[in-house]
Amino acid sequence: MTDSPLRLAVIAGSVRDQRMSRSVAEWAAFRAANAKTEVDLIDCAEADLPDDGGLRPGGSAESGVAARIDAADAYLIVTPEYNHSYPAGLKRLIDWHYREWMFKPATIIPYGVQGGLLAAEHLRGVFAELHVVTTRRVVGLTRPWEHLAAVGFAPPDPVGEAFDVAVHELTWWATTLRSARRDRPYGR
Repeated sequence: MTDSPLRLAVIAGSVRDQRMSRSVAEWAAFRAANAKTEVDLIDCAEADLPDDGGLRPGGSAESGVAARIDAADAYLIVTPEYNHSYPAGLKRLIDWHYREWMFKPATIIPYGVQGGLLAAEHLRGVFAELHVVTTRRVVGLTRPWEHLAAVGFAPPDPVGEAFDVAVHELTWWATTLRSARRDRPYGR
């Protein structure tokens, strides 16, 4: 049904103690939610994933979050940059799923001392392998810990405005690819 709300999964990519990803993901989920978008916040630190011994190419055993990833029409990936890449907990979440990600768009919201852009670039290649369209726009957050308030992450207005533009692009892709998955499913 084309008039049904888009389902957006916001994924908090870090599992470390005292992490920023949950605060940034909560901000992103709140800001992206509207009458036309249902938002589901998936936290890697809370994801129920089986032991890695069961990983298989092209899809593995069902995980505790597989249905939520599958139900999403699009993804906002909130990730820190650790050692010039994205964290292992996010890689585990991605690797445990295959079909669930396919032919959907993702916008990456990286963060770090320099904005986390290397993490975003590394994720693009991984998502390309899973048939995920990553949007051109990313919202690299430089030193987001400087914008923590009692209510959580509270960035300056230009960050919110850039986020809104990125979500607008993501929404276009999500609507387009949802129609394509329904009307012209990919096949060989």
